[in-house]
Amino acid sequence: MNNKHWTKMELLHQTVKNKNISIKGTHSYYSDAYDNGFERSVVRYLHGDEQTCHREPRWDIDKLYIGDYVCIGAEAVILMGGNHTHRSDWFSLYPFMDKIDEAYQSKGDTHLGDGCWIGMRAMIMPGVSIGEGAVVAANSVVSKNVEPYTIVGGSPAKTIRKRFAPDTIERLLALKIYDWPEAKFDALKDVICSNDIEALEHAHLSYVN
Repeated sequence: MNNKHWTKMELLHQTVKNKNISIKGTHSYYSDAYDNGFERSVVRYLHGDEQTCHREPRWDIDKLYIGDYVCIGAEAVILMGGNHTHRSDWFSLYPFMDKIDEAYQSKGDTHLGDGCWIGMRAMIMPGVSIGEGAVVAANSVVSKNVEPYTIVGGSPAKTIRKRFAPDTIERLLALKIYDWPEAKFDALKDVICSNDIEALEHAHLSYVN
């Protein structure tokens, strides 16, 4: 902890050990300066952590999938389904151990799409999918899926605006830039780091290995 600073970050492919967390690529990071790191502080109630990795799970595990170039701000929380044993459709919400198997309700896998940005202290609820290039504002609580290249904020999070025009988003998604080989991504970085969709498409079509 003494060596941590806000200018440093944790590259997830280097640190994540939980087999129920899938990391695509080598660029996604967590800004971990203020806590104990991604697996210990951000991901909550996911079987397969250091305390539960030797236990046989009682039910199928809801998994976490993280795309490439994902930016996760400090003290964000990603809630997973392992603690979903509080039945709101029962008279008692209490998780009685002799009723725990009946009480558990899967929320499904959680997905953080390529190139999305999760703001500081945002909370992602179980089973949510954050689209490619989406932005979750700081301190937001996301309980529903977020469409690609959309900025959401608030509690519960609502759409603030689209990052680009619908036609531009459609063309961006068709390019699948986060599936490009790293050499191509690096070579075309100047047009990726711009808002000129025509230039990006032209560079894509002109690119030669």
